[in-house]
Amino acid sequence: MKFLIGIAGLIVFLALAWVASSAKNRVKYRPVIVMIVLQFVLGYVLLNTGVGNYLVGGFAKGFGYLLQYAGEGVNFVFGGLVNVNESTFFMNVLLPIVFISALIGILQYWKILPFIIKYLGLALSKVNGMGKLESFNAVASAILGQSEVFISLKKQLGGLSKQRLYTLCASAMSTVSMSIVGSYMMMLKPEYVVTALVLNLFGGFIIASIINPYEVTEEDDVAETVEGEKQSFFEMLGEYIMDGFKVAIVVAAMLIGFVAIIAMINGIFNAVLGISFQQLLGYVFAPFAFLMGIPWNEAVNAGSIMATKMVSNEFVAMQSLAQGHFGFSGRTEAIVSVFLVSFANFSSIGIIAGAVKGLNEKQGNVVARFGLKLLYGATLVSFLSATVVGLIY
Repeated sequence: MKFLIGIAGLIVFLALAWVASSAKNRVKYRPVIVMIVLQFVLGYVLLNTGVGNYLVGGFAKGFGYLLQYAGEGVNFVFGGLVNVNESTFFMNVLLPIVFISALIGILQYWKILPFIIKYLGLALSKVNGMGKLESFNAVASAILGQSEVFISLKKQLGGLSKQRLYTLCASAMSTVSMSIVGSYMMMLKPEYVVTALVLNLFGGFIIASIINPYEVTEEDDVAETVEGEKQSFFEMLGEYIMDGFKVAIVVAAMLIGFVAIIAMINGIFNAVLGISFQQLLGYVFAPFAFLMGIPWNEAVNAGSIMATKMVSNEFVAMQSLAQGHFGFSGRTEAIVSVFLVSFANFSSIGIIAGAVKGLNEKQGNVVARFGLKLLYGATLVSFLSATVVGLIY
C-alpha cells in the first residue's frame, strides 16, 4: 500500500509543478525522468546500503570533529554556560556556524571549493538538460548559501533572462549552505540531512525544468564566475568569520521572533477556537504528508511541523521534531526530516530578493515579483525529496 500511495504522491507533486508551468509544451521529460531515477538510486544507496552508511558516517564524523573544534572557541568565550542545557541552542547549534564559515572561506581562498564546484557542476550539466551556469550555481548554492552565491555571479546578473534567474534562485532556495549543515545535524540524524542535500540538488532541477522550461544557447551559456577584490589571507578570514557570526545572530533573532509570534497566535487560536494555529495548519498539510508516505494517524502532527517550517523557518520546525513529543515512527521521522532540510520558507523570498537587489536593482525587483512562485517550486522540491524517501525507506 505504501508504494501505491507514494507513487500517487509522486504523480501529484509533479502534476502540481506542471500546472504552474510557464510553457507546458516545452518541458523536456527525458532529463526529468533521468533525474528522478538518480534520486531513487542515490537515496537508496545513502539510506539502505553499507556503502551509503559508510559515506554518511564519514560525513557525520567529519562534521562531529568540526563541531568539537567549534566548541573549543565557543567554550573559551562563554565558559561554563556551554554546559548549561537550558542555554545550549544558541551556543551549541548556532555559534559553530562561525567556525564552519571561516573554514569555507579558507577552502575558497585556496581554490579548493571553486574546483569542486566547477567539476560537480559540469557533471550535473550533462544530465539535467540545463545550462552550465545553472548547474554550477546549484552546487555553489549548496556550499556557499542562498545569498552569498549571487556575489560570484554579479557581472552576469544583469544579462540573465527571467527564466534563467528563476532557476538560479530556485536552486538557492531548495538547497542549504554547508555552513549550517552541522547545526542541522545537532537536531536531525545525519543520514537524513545528507540524503536531503543530495535529493534536493536534483529535485531543484526537476521542478524547475517543469515549472520553468527554456532553451539556453551556446553563446549565452557562460559558466565563468567572477571573484571579488583580491584580499590577503587574514582579511578574507576576518570577513568570513564576521559573516558566519552575522548568520548566527540573524537566525537567532528570527527564531526569537518567529517562536514568540507562533506562541502568541497559538494562544489566540486556542482561546477562540480551542485548537492551536499549528494544529490547524497540520490539518491543511495532512493530505500532503499522507501522499509523502506518512500514515494518516501521524499525518496531522507531521503536517503541523511541515507548515511551521514554511511559515517560519526550518530551525523552528526542526526543534519541534527534535523534542520528540509526537512519537513518530522511524519512517515518518525520516520523511519529515528530509522535508525540513531546505530554505523553502517565506523569509527566504526576502533574503534572496534582497541579495540580488543589492547587486542589481532591476533583477532584484524581478525576483521579488516571482517570489511566491519561487516558494511554490521550492516547496514542491521538498515534497518530492520526502516522497522518494518514503518509497525507499
